[in-house]
Amino acid sequence: MTPIQLLCASLACSIVAAFGSLLLSRAENWAISFAGLGGLVAAVLGGVAGASVLSGAPLVLDVAGPFSFAHFIIRLDALSGLMVLVISTLAAVASIYSFSYVREYGGRGVGPMGFFFNLFVASMVLVVVADNAFWFLVFFEMMSLASYFLVIFDQDEEAVSAGFIYFLVAHAGSVAIMAGFFLMANAAGSLDFAAFRATHPSALVASIVFVLSLLGFGAKAGMIPLHVWLPRAHPAAPSHASALMSGVMIKIGVFGILKVSVDLLGGDVLWWGIAVLALGAISSVLGVIYALAEHDIKRLLAYHSVENIGIIMLGIGTGMIGIATHHPLVAMLGMLAGLYHLINHAIFKGLLFLGAGAVIFRMHTKDMDKMGGLARTMPWTSACFLVGALAISAIPPLNGFVSEWFTYQALFAAALDGTFLVQFATPIAATALALTGALAVMCFVKAYGEMFSGLPRSKKAEQTTEVPAPMIIGMVLLAAACVGLGLAAPLVVPVIGGIAAAILHMPPASFANGVMVLPGDPAHTLLSTPLLAVLLVGLATVPLAISAAFSGSRANRRQAAEPWACGYLPDAHMTVTAHSFAQPIRMFFAPLYAVRRTAAAASEGIERQFVKLVSLARRGEPMLDRALVGPSISFVGGVGKRLQILQSGALSTYCLYIVAALAILLLITLR
Repeated sequence: MTPIQLLCASLACSIVAAFGSLLLSRAENWAISFAGLGGLVAAVLGGVAGASVLSGAPLVLDVAGPFSFAHFIIRLDALSGLMVLVISTLAAVASIYSFSYVREYGGRGVGPMGFFFNLFVASMVLVVVADNAFWFLVFFEMMSLASYFLVIFDQDEEAVSAGFIYFLVAHAGSVAIMAGFFLMANAAGSLDFAAFRATHPSALVASIVFVLSLLGFGAKAGMIPLHVWLPRAHPAAPSHASALMSGVMIKIGVFGILKVSVDLLGGDVLWWGIAVLALGAISSVLGVIYALAEHDIKRLLAYHSVENIGIIMLGIGTGMIGIATHHPLVAMLGMLAGLYHLINHAIFKGLLFLGAGAVIFRMHTKDMDKMGGLARTMPWTSACFLVGALAISAIPPLNGFVSEWFTYQALFAAALDGTFLVQFATPIAATALALTGALAVMCFVKAYGEMFSGLPRSKKAEQTTEVPAPMIIGMVLLAAACVGLGLAAPLVVPVIGGIAAAILHMPPASFANGVMVLPGDPAHTLLSTPLLAVLLVGLATVPLAISAAFSGSRANRRQAAEPWACGYLPDAHMTVTAHSFAQPIRMFFAPLYAVRRTAAAASEGIERQFVKLVSLARRGEPMLDRALVGPSISFVGGVGKRLQILQSGALSTYCLYIVAALAILLLITLR
């Protein structure tokens, strides 16, 4: 089968799984199995299709649409293939995870959950392969609606409120994207992206389109200041859906920015790259600062999605600067860094959301202050979450370290050989990235320590057990991918570099050799993640081995003793809480938290005004009925009753009606 045929088969499986789950709603076990198995098969087929086009010429399927302007065009190229592969990978793991996790929602509509989950996956795939603006917008709306219904699935007050904010921001973003596409269609005379690529609009029109796409897709990506929906919507959704929303859906926002600014418009305007770079720096720093203050584990992870979107935008922005300043190395390094971190974030953020979902599955709370000591009772979940925490904190040799290291290299390369504005902006962005990395380490020390270390801080934490095998398998697969994408960087980099080259229409550059990764100047940028792993393992094990050898030869060993706690027996209440751990940061960045409170109050105010508007409409509706609809119905009913006189039931009378009608028609004809 060709990649296009595999992709179509994948989409067909997703649709069948969605509607099959809905039809089997009353048989919940069958619905869960059907949705999960269908989603897994669809994801495998989609992953193979995406991987098949990472190198080579784009593949296009063009089918006549219902309207002349709406050709149904699917384009599988290097960038869309990468996105399909990432979406499918995370969807496959989430489908495996769902076999056990979704049973927690028994009696609450697991059939509709499977329907919206599989529809969500299919719509994301269709968005990234659509090559016509009309169908792109249709599938973009489908993706937003499917994820909206997953957000409000619990139907509690918080979920419905979060869903409303998400719905509002998502559709405001869609309007901005639509306006940008219409401007380009007006210049190109077609809604096909191929026509957009061949058209060169004026500088003013191109800049307006860029700003509209940055706002529209930036809202979907969750970049600051358009992030208000994200820390509320992601925690409200079921955890396997949260993993997809945070791991891949928000990347479609980045994909959109990259597609419009670079693929469709060329990306050769310097201030575009500077704008993306600046928004990335702001999002990365503020995202991690806001995450530090959270007690809710899923809100903490959601804010870290804002942070990592910022890091991806740092790479993409640097690549756009390289395009505008005609520096191929900077352009390649920036795109490589952004795409690598896009993949890595999908993997480790998916892992962390699944790990958080496993804890919530057992604890039935998102509050980290009520957990503690779970490493003893949930060892598999603890180990996998630790791998994800190390990866997102950019600890070598895991995958997060490699992509952030490439981002630094791109920023340094731009700073060393660029205009004054570039030399001013890129060191500030590198400083923001360094601050982000330090605060991320602090945040995940807090998160892992609060949840898995120390003593249990509640009865529920003492009585937890490990989650079922499908959930463990899902987490282990993603943890292995975090390790693999880090250790196998010399093998992964050439593939992603080829994708970056295809986006930039440049010949592929060599950034790896054997077990070495060497962006830019090999004399100053050599890195070997396999060697780094060996050294780190040796650094940890050699001292322990020496210590064990010497301690084994001693005749008298120290006896184990209870830890000393100022004369008191250790107690769970003595442990550091999430609030106390982050207190110094909260004090230092108090003005930034004040800004967040102000923004939250503004969004709540908008929500309250909307509720008042709905209430007013509900009160006004009966008035309209009484004044207009009611009298109209009464009039029509009265006329109908009078006309019923003509319906006597006698056949002779009906014959008379026919003769009279014929006579009248004859008179009209003779005239």
